[in-house]
Amino acid sequence: MSSVVLRNPNGLSYAVVTLLAGNIAFDALLALIDVRGLLADDPFSFDAAVFGPVDLNVAYGMAFTLFTATGIVFIVWFHRLRRNAGVWAPDVPSRGPGWAVGGWFVPIANLWIPRGIAAEIWRASRPNPHGADGARELTLLNGWWTVWVTGTVVDRIATALFGDADTVSAWTTATWWSLAGYLLNIAAAVLAILVVRRLTSMQHAKATGMIPAAQ
Repeated sequence: MSSVVLRNPNGLSYAVVTLLAGNIAFDALLALIDVRGLLADDPFSFDAAVFGPVDLNVAYGMAFTLFTATGIVFIVWFHRLRRNAGVWAPDVPSRGPGWAVGGWFVPIANLWIPRGIAAEIWRASRPNPHGADGARELTLLNGWWTVWVTGTVVDRIATALFGDADTVSAWTTATWWSLAGYLLNIAAAVLAILVVRRLTSMQHAKATGMIPAAQ
């Protein structure tokens, strides 16, 4: 057993869940704005600067700030779980704890490295780290990752399409992609909340049953 002290992830998990809920609210607002634009008689005369009492420039800025804060806190939580996983089963993770942070920033490879680390955290956090995966055991984790990656790709496509949109048809196509991206992001955030709660619960149960977790 590693000499590294277990760290309690509960507080961080509450922060992550709260921030993810905030992202869901902003994505829902921005999705409604896309719907309003699609229903406009003339998209190019559609005033995208104001949505009722909401100043969209402020809304987009707040959404970006919230997304950034969520990413930072999520990665800190993720790294803490990876460190705990190394205490229980140091031979299960194939990458060091630093990859729980750096893996998110490696171009292209960040589409699969964090998911692999999450799966290893999952295995190390269950009662039998070295047992075979149960049927559909990783369904929640895989579902979250698939939706998140898909949403990320769709967002990038929408951004590129908006950059080239110089006709009503092109603008409408870009907006549909944008709307799809927001809906996928909402679904990914909901699944992420479930993953955070499940992994945190698994580690809490294992820690309280084996070694007192550090506060």
